[in-house]
Amino acid sequence: MGHLKLTKNTYTAKPADIERRWYVVDAEGQVLGRLASTVAQVLRGKHKPIYTQHMDTGDHVIVVNAGKVVVTGGKEDKKEYRHHSGYPGGLKETPYEDLMKKRPEQVITRAVRGMLPHNRLGRAMLGKLHVYAGPEHGNEAQKPEPLEING
Repeated sequence: MGHLKLTKNTYTAKPADIERRWYVVDAEGQVLGRLASTVAQVLRGKHKPIYTQHMDTGDHVIVVNAGKVVVTGGKEDKKEYRHHSGYPGGLKETPYEDLMKKRPEQVITRAVRGMLPHNRLGRAMLGKLHVYAGPEHGNEAQKPEPLEING
């Protein structure tokens, strides 16, 4: 049996190669899950040819009009957000309607967070997400470009 020659031909992004861009997304009339999956892809950097699994190669995303995002299939009445305090009987449930009234930014943040890696890399990626309930955002200095959402 002959010798196997292993060669390294995979690309790994270096920190100097990563160029962060800024995108702005208008969530008005967008379906929550479709918006979140596109945003998560951009935060991870999967839209770039230099994508590397173990590095944060993604861009910053600003989401405006978070309060005007829509859900389908009657989920506005049925969907609930749950979290547990860790104590017996500590399950708290918040209906979608209530969260949309009080903190609409949380709806988008939670949807995107569930689509990112559940580790320190995912938490770093989530730090590049900026969500605003209304049409105004304070990141004009970064010159964000509009991001198209397909779906």
